[in-house]
Amino acid sequence: MTRLCVNTIRMLAADGVQKANSGHPGMPMGCADLAHVLWTRHLRFDPKEPRWLGRDRFVLSAGHGSMLLYSLLHLAGFDLSLDDLKSFRQLHSRTAGHPEFGYAPGIEVTSGPLGQGFANGVGMALGQAILSARLGPGNPAADHFVYAIVSDGDLMEGVAAEAASFAGHMKLGRLVYLYDDNQITIDGSTAITFGGEDVTKRFEAYGWHVQSVDGHDHDAVHRAIEAAKAELGKPSLIRCRTTIGWGSPGKAGKSSSHGAPLGEAELEATKKHLGWPLEPRFLVPDEVRAFWKGVQAEKAAQVAAAKRDEAAWRAAHGEQAALLDALVTRALPADLQAKLLEGADQNDATRKLSHALIQKAAALVPSLIGGSADLAESNLTEIKGAGVFGPQNPAARNVPYGIREHAMGAIANGMAYEGFAIPFTATFLIFSDYMRPPIRLAALSHLQSIYVFTHDSIFLGEDGPTHQPVEQLTTLRAVPNLHVVRPADGLETAWAWGHALERKDGPTALVLTRQKPAKVTRASFDPAAVGRGAYVVAAPAGASFTVLATGSEVGLAQAALELLAAKGVVGRLVSVPCLTCFEAQPQSYRDEVLPPGQKVAVVEAARGTEWWRHAGKDGLVIGIDRFGASAPEKALAEEYGFTPAKVAEKLESWVAR
Repeated sequence: MTRLCVNTIRMLAADGVQKANSGHPGMPMGCADLAHVLWTRHLRFDPKEPRWLGRDRFVLSAGHGSMLLYSLLHLAGFDLSLDDLKSFRQLHSRTAGHPEFGYAPGIEVTSGPLGQGFANGVGMALGQAILSARLGPGNPAADHFVYAIVSDGDLMEGVAAEAASFAGHMKLGRLVYLYDDNQITIDGSTAITFGGEDVTKRFEAYGWHVQSVDGHDHDAVHRAIEAAKAELGKPSLIRCRTTIGWGSPGKAGKSSSHGAPLGEAELEATKKHLGWPLEPRFLVPDEVRAFWKGVQAEKAAQVAAAKRDEAAWRAAHGEQAALLDALVTRALPADLQAKLLEGADQNDATRKLSHALIQKAAALVPSLIGGSADLAESNLTEIKGAGVFGPQNPAARNVPYGIREHAMGAIANGMAYEGFAIPFTATFLIFSDYMRPPIRLAALSHLQSIYVFTHDSIFLGEDGPTHQPVEQLTTLRAVPNLHVVRPADGLETAWAWGHALERKDGPTALVLTRQKPAKVTRASFDPAAVGRGAYVVAAPAGASFTVLATGSEVGLAQAALELLAAKGVVGRLVSVPCLTCFEAQPQSYRDEVLPPGQKVAVVEAARGTEWWRHAGKDGLVIGIDRFGASAPEKALAEEYGFTPAKVAEKLESWVAR
């Protein structure tokens, strides 16, 4: 019976890839044994309530083997039909080429790019540790595990190294990873690129508990998982030696089974070799259906017992239960924006203004958890009095990620996938480049992750061009579903934090200054208008043109316009804290802000390519099209033309054309 069940997984995967004429059959065929053991003997899940808090988490970091996950979800009773499996890799299918979070129940993370799922799992374990510590002993989140299947490719990626180092140091013992050690990549044997590394010693050096087993020996895999679960002081890696494409007479153990269908002839040969009927395709034998019905019944009994325990815990721990509900719903006070705006009319470096707002927000939003890549003192992102997370202080809300920007973003995504934390991470804007893959995946997966990027322009000064961002604003704004918010002063910074906390369906980047910007003068401040991404700061009578500006350049542009007004050259000023938000507004509102037919100029100390669609061919973009230099802030402003006088001079020349 066991062999029949495992071969069902193999053949569902092989049939799915063959029908699509695209995909990766080798990994599911090689991992079917260890996956069967994990899902039937260990993994706690509820197909009727896929996001049940007490479930174990399963991450398929080797996301190219997605048909393995889809086959398991179908057999385990999740809402994923055989028709869904038959539409693998087709337009609008729930079974995409790589697992996509939100497409189908039971998919915990989007795990296409290798290494990301590995780090997401670390984030899930981190979130579980913090949640459980905050709730106290016996809570409903106290005993679940995070399992993953990871590949050679995952372990080669730098993000996995960063995340593994973090997990080992933090002793995240509820992390159990099964390493599909099949020694094959697309280009051939891992000996080509990965043969000189001792993975066991490497992970032991990280502080992991490491075991090695035959990945096709069910009892050995079971015993290794049991031992891993018993070692709660360390994360665990189980090296499972497998044969890629197991069961295929012509392709088992070969790279040709990795990234292409077996082919009709080899698929037929494989079925004959395994004693499997040639037809119908996508066969699930009745005996296998019956076996999985039994598994589902066992899981349902586990779930029912766990829910009884949760009910008893809630009855005895009302305050902690209320906290749990607030965390799970990421609850916000109805007047969050108003509370953040109280006393926010300040003028200082926006990173300093943000620091004060973080303290307010943390008191109002219990799900807010922060962390920095060894720059908390520079980013000003510490939640005061909330402690620093570590093995001896798991209830803390400040996470010290170390100098691991790539893993930091992916670990935070893991917490965001869980849904009971609103994670924010922090570093310099220039190092957003190190975080680009997890930022993109957060946007793709509609995760509520918040990025605090400080030192947002060349005006950070003496650290020089390696640390001075020029093109980063443009490239971040190019990411769909990422809101890039660059506030000008205290009021806009307060709105920015409120927006990031209220926005549940995607990530938000807060881009903040190191230096103190020039003050912005307004007749009034309307949060609703700011929330539309751009709003009119000043519209004097007789204005013949409009200037758009962001961040520290809003006050600069206002000072330049005052110089021009003294000469009778009158322009309007518009602040654009979030360009993406503005571009999503109805045309009628955009026309209010940018009157049709009026000339448009933009002032922003960055590359500025994206602004030309608003400035037009007759417009002007005052930006920076070269790298910075090592010098004090004021010298750089003079050199690069970002003083009131020099901006006014450029505007005046342009208006006169």
